Amino acid sequence: MRHTVLFLAFALAAGNVLAHDNDVSKVNGSIHAEASQTYGDLETVNGSIRIDAGAKVGSVETVNGSISTEDKASLDSASTVNGSITLGEQSHVTGEVSTVNGGITIGKLSELGNDVETVNGKILIFQSNITGDLSTVAGDITVGTNSHIHGGILVDKPSGWNWGKQKKPRIIIGPHAVVMGELVFKREVELLVHSSAKIGKVTGATVQTYTGDLPARKD
Repeated sequence: MRHTVLFLAFALAAGNVLAHDNDVSKVNGSIHAEASQTYGDLETVNGSIRIDAGAKVGSVETVNGSISTEDKASLDSASTVNGSITLGEQSHVTGEVSTVNGGITIGKLSELGNDVETVNGKILIFQSNITGDLSTVAGDITVGTNSHIHGGILVDKPSGWNWGKQKKPRIIIGPHAVVMGELVFKREVELLVHSSAKIGKVTGATVQTYTGDLPARKD
């Protein structure tokens, strides 16, 4: 994802992007996909991208900006570097959803066909079906009630010198949620799993089972 976005930034700045029919490419400025319309790829460097209800688009990419959709939008993929990604209810994404500095929120009854990843930001999933994996370094992850993750979960360890002391990521697997793949934690986390949830093998963390309200955060 990072290589794709960096290429986009340089190519747009140089004016070398080859646009297909219904593609929208900018360097500075936001992009708005109108309701129930069909577009190609939506790409900008400095600006947000907003997709209205029922719109169908290709890949959605920005560097400095957020990406948001209303209900029942369809996308090939969504990626940003500095910004959040928010998908409305019943959204459909065939590819990856990824950001570096920002959170990701998946609305109810959405279908995602690939991975969901962030480095510094929360992942929040409401009653949705995710074919791929979930991954983060410093963010919390909440797999909400009745959500189904066909892949696993990875919390990677920080790299570099400037991370400093950080609070432990909190990983919550809610009531009747399913995570079919392995849950791998390469740094210390707080792992809370509802008694009705089902998860795969856990490596690097101790499961804390809960049945009622979530326990208070320890850090």
